[in-house]
Amino acid sequence: MNHDIPPFDNHASEREWQAQERAMRAERLGLDANRDDARVQRYRLITRALRQSPTEALPADFAQQMAARVAPHAVSAETPRERRLEATLFTCVIGIFVIAGAATTVLYHLDWLATLRIALPTLDPQAIRWPLAFAGCLGLSWLLGKLKPRGQAHPLA
Repeated sequence: MNHDIPPFDNHASEREWQAQERAMRAERLGLDANRDDARVQRYRLITRALRQSPTEALPADFAQQMAARVAPHAVSAETPRERRLEATLFTCVIGIFVIAGAATTVLYHLDWLATLRIALPTLDPQAIRWPLAFAGCLGLSWLLGKLKPRGQAHPLA
């Protein structure tokens, strides 16, 4: 029996766990099934079914058959109406964020402007070079991504 029993919140879950464990042990040892209660007998059937290999093998072209069945349904599950709704909702959320940002800027602009004025003169000119290098790398990566033709690998990759 498995000695790593997980903690249970209720007695019903623990009873189910114990029945499953008894069924697996009884199947492994080949014990008489007539001595078990109905729950353990059901779990013994499941255990027996899981231990046996399938009776018939899958056809050689099983993957192709499944792909052919699924392909017509996988092309587009979304209707144009759903796309419009999603685009409208996305636009509304972006609009709400812009309005919230503008309202925050209007309400608190004096506080952060004063803080910014205090902080800017104290910045060391050497401290800005790494953020500028990072921004330059991002910009160059974006530019190279825009220049490469669609469907081709990057020339530096």
